Amino acid sequence: MSTAQGLLQWVGVPFMCLVVIVVVRTVTFPSYQTRPPPCNATDQDFIPATRDRLDRLSRAVTFRTISYEPGRGTPEELIKFVAFISDSFPVLHSSPLVTREVVGNFSLLYRVEGSDSSLNPGLLAAHLDVVPVTEEPGWEAEPFSGQQKDGFVYGRGTIDDKHNVMGQLEALEFHLKRGHRPRRTLYLAFGHDEEVSGHYGAQKIGELLEDRGVNVEFVLDEGLTVTKGLVPGVAKKVAMVGVAEKGYLTVKLSVRMKGGHGSMPEKESAIGVLSQAVASLERNPQPNLWGSGPERDFAEHLATEMSLPHRVVTSNLWLFTPVMRWVMTQKAGTNALSRTTTAVTRFNAGIKDNVIAPEAVAIVNHRVHPKHTIQEVLDHDVKVINDPRVKVEVVESLVPAPVSPSGPESPAYLAIQESIQQIYPDSLVAPSVMIGNTDTRHYWNLTSAIYRFSPNVMGPEDLARFHGVNERISIEDYERTMNFYFHLMLNVDRPLVVRKHEHDGDL
Repeated sequence: MSTAQGLLQWVGVPFMCLVVIVVVRTVTFPSYQTRPPPCNATDQDFIPATRDRLDRLSRAVTFRTISYEPGRGTPEELIKFVAFISDSFPVLHSSPLVTREVVGNFSLLYRVEGSDSSLNPGLLAAHLDVVPVTEEPGWEAEPFSGQQKDGFVYGRGTIDDKHNVMGQLEALEFHLKRGHRPRRTLYLAFGHDEEVSGHYGAQKIGELLEDRGVNVEFVLDEGLTVTKGLVPGVAKKVAMVGVAEKGYLTVKLSVRMKGGHGSMPEKESAIGVLSQAVASLERNPQPNLWGSGPERDFAEHLATEMSLPHRVVTSNLWLFTPVMRWVMTQKAGTNALSRTTTAVTRFNAGIKDNVIAPEAVAIVNHRVHPKHTIQEVLDHDVKVINDPRVKVEVVESLVPAPVSPSGPESPAYLAIQESIQQIYPDSLVAPSVMIGNTDTRHYWNLTSAIYRFSPNVMGPEDLARFHGVNERISIEDYERTMNFYFHLMLNVDRPLVVRKHEHDGDL
């Protein structure tokens, strides 16, 4: 045997073994998707989007429950909205099974008493407030009109978050009207200031439940949606269920140096030194952590439904994780899922054209990956800047949310997944990470199973509607929202048991 043949054999045999392993794993990689019986419009327990139900959603949108900043909102509008809710759901509000409390002056906490005290309660959450409407042109309907046209309901709150508030209430009203007596106690928690961190609403609800010693089986709040055309390699709709939220860290960088007249500058200036520090942070991003958090589960949950090239990669992340890390950094949206991001949001210095600024200040905002700590992010900044003249101070921070379990071995997650796939039988479901923050931060002490999902469809063209112009929900999606919550109430109204998954893990 020649040297070349020996080298070829030495390289070729391991390579062929690697190819066989990749092919076998691709072919045998198990599916994480469920196929429950779909919800049909002909079912006796289907909730149709009748004129009355649509008009209630439209009316909910007309209340200008705007939150401007912590402690400053629209109390008169909140009072009117809360009264409207009471009047709109008479069965719910007269049921002996239901108690209602007003918390923090405007937030609502409902408790629906279950018959089986051995089952921990469930908690569905949403919020009553909305963000302000800017003066941007382009609205096709008055932002607080709730106008119904062309198969949509328009207005602020239709997808954030009054569709969830009203959808949950409609489902519960329908449930109780049918004479249902739940086994599992269920809470509905509606905060009134989520858009400004929820300190006077959801935080008070969370503290109240903690003081009462309540432990819940799961929390489901607003969050990611059913997406279409957003996941490469997947033709079907993908419902993303948030199992974690990124944290945040706002850092103030400041430099003080000798000022003076612009005609006699020193070799370096405060502006120049701070500019170098900021440039260093942008040139040296926080480490790429793709594959260490829920983003890996997201890929694997979709693997069997992807086109072949994508399927090969996602079925063999033990081999291709470095490739995925590189690919994910090429676009801002996917890069944000892969690491702690760094955004310079403010830079202030100077007071006059011919005066050297004695001080320069910059604000840097980090969105912290679930597998990163605040201290690790701060240490990275200091190391990269590497200049003692730059003072680094923490302005505010929030640690990343704990990662909730997902997949067949998490019964609460599976109940949510099956409920989604009953309403969207043509969709896939996968765990993911919320880049923004929700009221769930105030419920961390109630359970380890916290999920974030809104049961409406969003495509690339819809993303700008969130907190933007022409916020709207299709009538079909609102009908799906009501039925999703109804089926979820049914699906969790029994003991939730672990189902083992046949996949043994990575090589």
